[in-house]
Amino acid sequence: MTNRPAAGDAGTPAGVAARLTGRPVTGERPLSPALAEVTLDDGHLVMVKRADDPGAARAEAAGLRWLADAGTVRVPTVQGHDDHWLVTDLVRSGPPSTAAAVRFGRDLAALHAAGAPAFGAPPPGGLEDAWIGLAPMRNVPGPDWPRWYAGHRVLPYLRRAVDDGIVRGAEAAVVERACERLPELAGPAEPPARLHGDLWNGNVLWGDDGHVRLIDPAAHGGHRETDLAMLRLFGCPYLDRVIEGYQDGAPLADGWADRIGLHQLFPLLVHAVLFGRSYAEQALTAARRTLAQ
Repeated sequence: MTNRPAAGDAGTPAGVAARLTGRPVTGERPLSPALAEVTLDDGHLVMVKRADDPGAARAEAAGLRWLADAGTVRVPTVQGHDDHWLVTDLVRSGPPSTAAAVRFGRDLAALHAAGAPAFGAPPPGGLEDAWIGLAPMRNVPGPDWPRWYAGHRVLPYLRRAVDDGIVRGAEAAVVERACERLPELAGPAEPPARLHGDLWNGNVLWGDDGHVRLIDPAAHGGHRETDLAMLRLFGCPYLDRVIEGYQDGAPLADGWADRIGLHQLFPLLVHAVLFGRSYAEQALTAARRTLAQ
């Protein structure tokens, strides 16, 4: 741990923590170019995160608070933020466990049931032009999930992937056909759920107190199966037990497992835009499997 002055330099994580929390700082430990662990004067540990895009930290803070307001899944408490910096409580990590996984599933079901004003609705105080990871993401409300999901989640990233040469025009038609058939493939209509929105395994922290905490949300109103599909896409410890807990809390509609690929189109195309062709191929495979049903 690197010692710092009580107030610190305003441009350093220590200085940011002092400014945004109003507390003296006694130490700083860099974790990455954009992340640092900072110790406040009473020994309390916080994480300080820098976001390059203006407003990104504010959007993330709004998402964390919206998830916390549901009183279900745990998230780190927001201690302060501005447009470029976010300060939250540190999560002390522990090993994954079956008990924590089942509890997380139940809590996630309750989070989704807390609802949202509309599909695409941003959190209170959030942004219409937000982000998922490093990719832009627009939170534009829509009246029904199939049309909103196609128009504001799948097709914008497909078009960008085509423009960037990651997906060929003939291939794009496969995803477009899947979008056209969304009304018949989406399953029973459901109300807007309160989504984490970027629920891959890296954003699921297993705490040393036996509770899961979620970080880095791209929170918005959406379909609850999308969060679950993203958990499966990138793997999650004890995922079957998470699903078990979820089903205990709020049973999923019949056929939900057959719709996983449909819900994975969005994160796969986001990753294709950010990281290249291999994710585009996975998205095309998911679209073909969806059309084969």
